[in-house]
Amino acid sequence: MRLTHRRVLNVAVPIVISNATIPILGAVDTGVVGQLGLAAPIGAVGIGAIILTAIYWVFGFLRMGTAGLTAQAIGAKDQGEVCALLVRGLMIGLAGGLAFILLQVPVFWAAFQLAPASDEVEGLARTYLQIRVWSAPAAIAIYGLTGWLVAHERTKAILILQLWMNGLNILLDLVFVLQLGWGVAGVASATVIAEISGLGLGLWLVRDAFKGDYWRNWAVVFDRVILRRMASVNGDIMIRSILLEIGFVSFLFLGSSFDDTTLAANQVLIQFLFITAHGMDGFAFAAEALIGQALGAKDRKSLRRSVLLTSFWAAVVIFILSTFFALCGGWLIDVMAKAPEVQIVARDYLFWMVLAPFLGGPSWMLDGIFIGATRSRDMRNMMALSFGIYWLSVWLLLEPFGNHGLWASLIIFFVARGATLAARYPALERAADA
Repeated sequence: MRLTHRRVLNVAVPIVISNATIPILGAVDTGVVGQLGLAAPIGAVGIGAIILTAIYWVFGFLRMGTAGLTAQAIGAKDQGEVCALLVRGLMIGLAGGLAFILLQVPVFWAAFQLAPASDEVEGLARTYLQIRVWSAPAAIAIYGLTGWLVAHERTKAILILQLWMNGLNILLDLVFVLQLGWGVAGVASATVIAEISGLGLGLWLVRDAFKGDYWRNWAVVFDRVILRRMASVNGDIMIRSILLEIGFVSFLFLGSSFDDTTLAANQVLIQFLFITAHGMDGFAFAAEALIGQALGAKDRKSLRRSVLLTSFWAAVVIFILSTFFALCGGWLIDVMAKAPEVQIVARDYLFWMVLAPFLGGPSWMLDGIFIGATRSRDMRNMMALSFGIYWLSVWLLLEPFGNHGLWASLIIFFVARGATLAARYPALERAADA
């Protein structure tokens, strides 16, 4: 299949639309428990969701590793390995979810030590988590399934999966909470049913992979050499992801040392970064699929064209987002925060959000490029180097410049990630000839 702009957009646009549904679900979860007229249920659902998101995010290596390895197997026309990667991804996801269920008591204890809450909120949050944990095998297995679909450029299937899960979740929220009065337990139960059914739908969407005998060729599925490579790739990506998460969490913790108004303003502005990340995801995913296939086929020309086409559309999105933040950022702040003092302070730091897509965009795109090439060691090492640069920036800038210094440090973190990965890009191209 020819590498064209249409092909890139066919991969990217469904992911962008899919990502747009995520905040809608969060708003509905908050809105339905808000109808109970109490603050504690809202806080419980919020804390519970944050804890699970942080834990599940660590398993992001399963989606990224599966996408890169599968794309390369597709490029190499190794159908046996393509099917084996799907089976491995599902098995790792189910095993990881089962381990989470078995270890839930110490994991949740540690989470509440890091994020303490009132007795009432913590009690409700524990109820929420103790229900949600039962869908962990399905939720984590979906990461592997999603990565496999990305490698096949079947992002419309991912959109269908996301719309089904979020739509069913919202419908069950309304029934369980507003009609049956189950409160926090109703929100959690709705998500459990949506995630388990989502895995079922996902398996149906990839049913063709199970028609032949490739998927049950256990000698290939459990090939020790391939398993070691997969473990190495996934381990490197997991370390990279943990360092990235520590960077973001530390930004939030360091921001809590300021006054409540500045902290609230930072919480509003961080949503601008999430919007940027969701907008960039589609083209990073396209890069994962196209570059992985080109590398698997040992086609350096296609690899370079894949980089250029996906990066072109990423640049278009970056320009649109930066322009939107510059022209409409004040309005967006007013929508998210009604307190006048928070609006005023957030506007003082808005220019960082205008710069963020331009300065951070290359790091998001290079992540996709290196995932597709499974250059996981480079991703791990360059993240460690960037993480050190971030903390040096915090040490130098936080005290003299306050919150501006904190935002500058985060932007420097983005720039460092992009610059260090860019320095390793020539080696990635050379690998196509190896």
